[in-house]
Amino acid sequence: MMRAILIDDEKSNLENLRTLLEKHCPQLTITATAQNVTDAVSAIEQSKPDLVFLDIQMGDQTGFDVLKLLPARNFEVIFVTAYDQYGIQAVKFAALDYLLKPVDIDELLNAVNMAERKLAAHIQTSQLDFLLQQLKKPEPTVSKIALPMQNEIRYINLSEIIRCEADNTYTHFFLAGNEKILVSKPLKEYADLLRPNGFLRTHQSHLVNPKYVKSWLKEDGGVLLLLSGEKIPVSKPNKESVRNALQGL
Repeated sequence: MMRAILIDDEKSNLENLRTLLEKHCPQLTITATAQNVTDAVSAIEQSKPDLVFLDIQMGDQTGFDVLKLLPARNFEVIFVTAYDQYGIQAVKFAALDYLLKPVDIDELLNAVNMAERKLAAHIQTSQLDFLLQQLKKPEPTVSKIALPMQNEIRYINLSEIIRCEADNTYTHFFLAGNEKILVSKPLKEYADLLRPNGFLRTHQSHLVNPKYVKSWLKEDGGVLLLLSGEKIPVSKPNKESVRNALQGL
């Protein structure tokens, strides 16, 4: 059994989440709940949970304040948020799980199952430490991203990413130094995440770091030639936006 704590400043949200977990996640035992930062820190220190469901916005404070006040964070966290608000980008870059309210059952089950697998495999990561470091920086300054692999979490400088390529629901990351990493998340997720950092969605299956683009070739309606010599297709719907982005560099 996994010991879980629920933290949310609204009692109705706590009750709703408890109901969902008790009905759909029998592998969990809810050992405590809390509605403010002080009580949350106390509950975690006393109960020593395996898993914490942590609301991001809690009145004038945040769930991140809970993490900052803990000397040790030996548990998995699933963040819960009402909307795509402050800090959620940092959560995504740290490859941590989050749920949007109202909580979707399938997403809840996926997040709990992922936490269970990580706990069973005794995978020790520094994702929460990485998250808190990111939150210290002025938004939207991001220099690294966490990439979840089968047995580890890799922290990669964005400047090292040459391009990304879709493989069904997986994404291949092609890195400087001829390294290739396979991540079990779809390309769309990374396209949305990296677009503010200048990455170009050239095609349904391709995302490119413009730093590694050598030239625009006029063959086949539009192709990007990379410094590596690789040719990346540009689809017709993306042609104008990609060309404008490159001209603005």
